[in-house]
Formats: sequence, C-alpha cells, structure tokens
Amino acid sequence: MAAGDRKTNRWLKAALLAGAAMCAIVSGSALPAQAQAPNIGAMEPNLPDDAKLLLAANELVYNNDSDKVIARGAVQINYGGYKLVARQVEYDQKTGRLKAIGNIELIEPTGNRVYGDEMDLSDDFANGFINALRIETTDLTKLAATSGERVNGEELILNHAVYTACTPCATNPTHRSLWEIKAERVVQNGRTHTIRLEKARFEMFGKPIAYIPVLEMPDYTVKRKTGFLFPQFNYAQKLGLGITTPYYFALAPDMDATVSPTILTRQGFLAEVEFRKRFHNGLVTLRAAGISQWNPSSFDDNTSDQRDGFRGMVASEGQFKINPRWTFGWDVMLQSDNNFSRTYELDGLKDRIHTNQGYLTGLGRRNSFDLRAFYFDVQDADPDSKLERQQAIAQTLDHEYIVPQPVLGGELSITTNITNIQRDLADFYSLGASDRFRGLEGGTTRLTSELEWKRQFIVPGGLVLTPMLAARGDMHRLDMTAPIGYDGTYNTDDSATRTMLTAGLEARYPILATTANSTHLFEPIAQLYARPDEDYAGGLPNEDSQSFVFDATNLFERDKFSGFDRIEGGSRANVGMRYTGTFDNGLRLRSIVGQSFHLGGVNSFASDDLVNAGANSGLETDASDFVSMAGIDLPNGLSLASSARLDKDDLSVRRSDTSLRFDGARFETEITYTRIAAQPDYGLAKNASEIQTAAAFKFQDYWSVFGSLTYDLRSHSLSRNGVGFSYDDRDTVFSIVYEQTRDKSNSTANDWSIGARLMFRTLGDVRVGDTTLTGFE
Repeated sequence: MAAGDRKTNRWLKAALLAGAAMCAIVSGSALPAQAQAPNIGAMEPNLPDDAKLLLAANELVYNNDSDKVIARGAVQINYGGYKLVARQVEYDQKTGRLKAIGNIELIEPTGNRVYGDEMDLSDDFANGFINALRIETTDLTKLAATSGERVNGEELILNHAVYTACTPCATNPTHRSLWEIKAERVVQNGRTHTIRLEKARFEMFGKPIAYIPVLEMPDYTVKRKTGFLFPQFNYAQKLGLGITTPYYFALAPDMDATVSPTILTRQGFLAEVEFRKRFHNGLVTLRAAGISQWNPSSFDDNTSDQRDGFRGMVASEGQFKINPRWTFGWDVMLQSDNNFSRTYELDGLKDRIHTNQGYLTGLGRRNSFDLRAFYFDVQDADPDSKLERQQAIAQTLDHEYIVPQPVLGGELSITTNITNIQRDLADFYSLGASDRFRGLEGGTTRLTSELEWKRQFIVPGGLVLTPMLAARGDMHRLDMTAPIGYDGTYNTDDSATRTMLTAGLEARYPILATTANSTHLFEPIAQLYARPDEDYAGGLPNEDSQSFVFDATNLFERDKFSGFDRIEGGSRANVGMRYTGTFDNGLRLRSIVGQSFHLGGVNSFASDDLVNAGANSGLETDASDFVSMAGIDLPNGLSLASSARLDKDDLSVRRSDTSLRFDGARFETEITYTRIAAQPDYGLAKNASEIQTAAAFKFQDYWSVFGSLTYDLRSHSLSRNGVGFSYDDRDTVFSIVYEQTRDKSNSTANDWSIGARLMFRTLGDVRVGDTTLTGFE
C-alpha cells in the first residue's frame, strides 16, 4: 500500500530515516586502519525533499490506545533511494521510538547493505541500537558486531566487532579471507571525528599475530592527518637490511611533506624528505636524501660508491596546465656523485640514465608543439663520470602542423625541428684502425623545416594510388672540434645548409578472398621515390640518427633514418606484400615480406658518417636484404611472432627476433630469441645471440610461482635471472622475489637483491625492496 495521510507519512518517514541512519553507521565501512578509516558516523542520511515514500506490508495496524502504528509481515519501505525490509516495524508516537524486528535488511543508495535482528531508535536519531549487526559494502568489505549503539547523538559504539575485506566472496560465498581485525569496542566520535579501537587484534589464518590495546585515528571525514605511515623494508647485498619509518606532515590544505628516515644495517642512517605543494593548475614536488656511509669499503674498489663522507641528492618535479591545450613542467636531479640514487634505490630516481628536463607542450586539433631542454645523468660507478660528461646538453623544439583545408585535393603538413647541442667531452670508440664518434666536443645547432603533400586516389578496379611531394631545408651552426681519425670527409666550416626535394608514388592493390569460414586480405605494395643525393653525406654531426635497424616495420618509410641529422638521398623503390587472415575459430595470421632497391644517385646508407650508421644495415647495396615479419595467434592462447632480415644473396639470417607466448588459465610464458650477425663496420665484431624467457605457473587458486632469465648464447653465461613466489586473492597479496644481475659495467652496486611484499586491501602495503622481475610483466 502507499502512504496517504500526514500522520502515516510522519512515522513511515521516521522508519526509513531511522533505518538509513543505521545504515550510515558504517556507510564507508572499514574497521580502522592507518590506510583507511571507516565512515561510521553520518548523523542523518541525505534524502531529497521531493522523495516519494512507498510502503508494502501484509498488515497495517493503528492502535489508538497505545498510540502506536505497526506494520507486520514482509514489510518493505522505499524512500529516497533507501530500501528497508523487516518482518515488523513499530512506531511509538508517545515515546518517539521506532523498532524494526526480524531479518532486517537495509540497502542505501550507494549499494551498501546493513543486516540486523532488532533495531531501536529515537525519532531524532540521537540514541538507539541494533543487534546482530552485519554490513556488506560495495567495495567488498564486511563488518559484523554483536550490537551497535548511538549515544548522545555524537558517539557510535560497536561491540565485539569483526572486519575483513573479501573480494573473492562476490563470486565464491564460501571463501574465507586470510585475515580479519577484531575489537571489543569500536567508538566513533562525531564531534572530534576520531575512531578508537579498544582491545583490538589482527588475525591471520584464524590466529592472532598482533595485539593493540588502544588505537585512535581520524575517521573518514578527515582526509589527511599528521602521523606515522606504514613502515617500509628493503634488503640489498651491500646495503644490508633497511627499515624505513615514514612520518607524514599535513602542513596545509595545499601542502604536505613526508620525512622517511631509514636505518641500513651495513651503511647507517639514510635521511629522505619529500615536500609537495599543489596549485590550482599544477603540482610541485621537492625531494632530498643523504647518508654518511658507515662502510664504504663494502663496495667495489675504484668506484664512486666507495666515496667517503656525505653522499646525497636533491630533486624536483613540477607539472602545470596553462590551459586545456598547453602544459609545462620539469624533472631535475642533482647528486653529490653519479651513482647515489641508483645505489640506494630511491623510488623514481634509480634508472640507469635519469633524464633531467624542462618542457613546454601544446596540442591542438591539427598542430602540436614540444619545447624541451635535456641533461642526461648517467648513473654508474665510474668515479670520473666520463660517460656523463660525454652526454649532450640539448634543447629541442618540434612543431607539426596540418593545413585544415585540402590543398589541391590533398593533405599538406609542415614539420619543424630545432636542435641545439653542447658536449663537454667527445664521445668516441675505436673500431680496428679507425674511430667512431657518437658525439663531438663543442656545440651545434640545426634548424629543419619540411613540407609534405599527399593525396589518395582509388582508380577503377580497386587500385589505390597515393602521389606525394616533399621539400626540406636545413641550416647548421657548427662549433665542434673536428674528429681526428675519421675516415670520411667532414665539413670544417662553421655553418652549412642543405636541401632535399622528393617526388613519390605509392600503389596498393588490396585483394579480399573469403571462404565459408575465413577471410584473407592480400595487399601488394610498391613505392617509388625520386630525389637528389644527400648533401654533406657523412660530413655533418649525427646525433639523432645513430640507431638504425632495417626491418619490416620501416620497409615502406619514405626516409628510413630515425632522426633529422641524416637524410635518405637517391632514388629508391620499395616493394612488398602484406597479408592478414582471420578464421571463424579464432585463428589469426599476419605477415609482411619485401625488399628495397636503390635506383640512382648516391646511396646514403653506403655513405660513411661519424658512426657509420648505414653500414651492415642491409640497405648499403643496390638491392637490399629481404625483410619479413610473420605472426600467428591460436585460439588456445598460443601465439608466435617472428621478424627477420635475410641476406639477399644466400638468404642467410642477418638478424632475427622470434617470440613464443602462451597465455593460459594457470600457466603463461614468453620466450624471445634474438640473433644479430656480426656487423664489423658498424661496431659489432662478433655474432650476438640471446634468449630471454619469463614464466608464471598458478599451481593453486591464488598461489603462483614465477621466474625469468636472460642467457647470452655467445658467452654461454646467464646475464640476469630471478625467481619469485606469490599469493594474491586481491585482498591479500604476498610475494617474495630473488634476482641476480651480472653487471660487467659496475653500474649496479648490488649483484643480487631480495624483495618481498605484504599487502592487505584497505589497510596498507608493506614492501621490502623491489618485487618485480626484469623481463617479467
């Protein structure tokens, strides 16, 4: 039945409000932990003014003698998104008390559910209790108490409470969480916004492992509060066991800081502090760390890690959004030596090369802008920091623009790049009787601008033709020391200009073949590019085009060099075939095969430069090596992918990468084999081959073992290996990992490390070192 008169509406509203208030007892529901305190104290639910109230019951009784209204039998009340179900609901208009009895279930608009056997509340919600309380929340946590009581409108008391998180229970109601928290009393004070646990204990596998007589912490209304955070642990070979006790400072609504002192059993006291300041459009972070090492001699001889006295660093990050399209920021670090952050494994600062940079970026519908300044901090144990001094200090500007309106029916784009480089020491290595120069001492500036126009035509019969035109110009400022021992011809002037004009045509002819249970797409592709020779080939600095691998991914690129410092010159044709096949049973096939031909002019890949980038690339001859790529994906989770470069004369393998992957319900693995034939002119004197593999086996629900290794087939040695063991049911995560690295460059101070992690959802995460394995995802 629906409520009609004012008197009935009053008690029905009271019934729902009272039930909703009890639901709010644990509306965010987590028994207190440092990581998350429960929402157990909303004094009154939030109900809309125009909410409609509906009541359904087998019997509705108005007792004028006792001034009570009673609803009996399958009582259902729906009001403002709250739903209350009980066997009986009784409202005493004399005392202002409301009682609900029998199989009480209350569902709040957020989806949280509250269950109980008996509920008794005053109509102002200031006082009341509920027996046999049980709460299930939408974030899959559970709270139970023998009773809950509200006192004086500001204190909520739960007696004999038990809390746990149980994500697997959503699909497996019989699952029991590994851990739970029990407390004789949980008291929330709505005035002080605190939660106090009395006689609490933390249990795992049904056994108590920690006892806390009294613990008080902020409730859910307090977002940040000064105090200790969960301790952290780590262990490394030459640092020993480390125990970190972070302390958090809530300085202001827009500022906070964390001080993280660490005791290392072998090296002493490591101090670390991080300060954060938020602005209306960005965030700034400042970090500092330092240590005076107890035992420098534990590190390898003649390394920067053996430094006596103080070692430390300061770092800062910032990011600001000027408007929806423009952003600027920075990431910088300054160290007392070149290996401190890597040796002490500081989060976010321990990479082999830390890129210090400042940037300004913009992104529009048809243009992009990127301005950056770089300084590369090479973290290794070289006490002279030679590698770092050989790195360039660089500033770059990249701008791309696509003209919004068609030009002659096609698309016109403009690309601009400005690069300025300064280097303290020349970066070179010897190869036989000659030297190779990755970078020259001194400075250089290059301005590059390129226009490209292309248009697509589909002719009768399905042939797709794409003509294109491109024009590029470069201006160079050269203030670098000329390379001594360079075999090629180097331009010694203090400036240089060069141009490149290209006319090209691409033809594709897609052929679609279908059968009763499969579809196949064959696509022959041919490209022709006509252009003059490259100006100053090998006579200018090459900073951004040194890394070059010819394979199926760049077969159809107009300019196959990876950067702007080299330009592909001379006329060239690229031909190949692309294939894709799909089958109804889930099988998928894909492949590319092709070859490139130098047709006229000077072959840029046969022209020597400071690093001999094109040597042994497979493109230095008139007819290139063959390149191919093929892959197959089976419906059972097995996939195989391979790419290769084959010698044009005898089809011997010059380079290959093959990976086999399997993804199953309990077992997953990936094996990658890489083989590179000797490239003596480029710098690889001998054949190189390597196997990388990673695997994980789920031997029981939530339990897994995993491992990875990298094996150098040429030297017959393991370069990296590791193994780990884990339990993960999404509420509890436990893992332990051992990893060993054989680092001949001495860039890593620790040859082996052990990592462990113990995480309880909604409570906290304790880590010891790093629990990720290299090569394992």
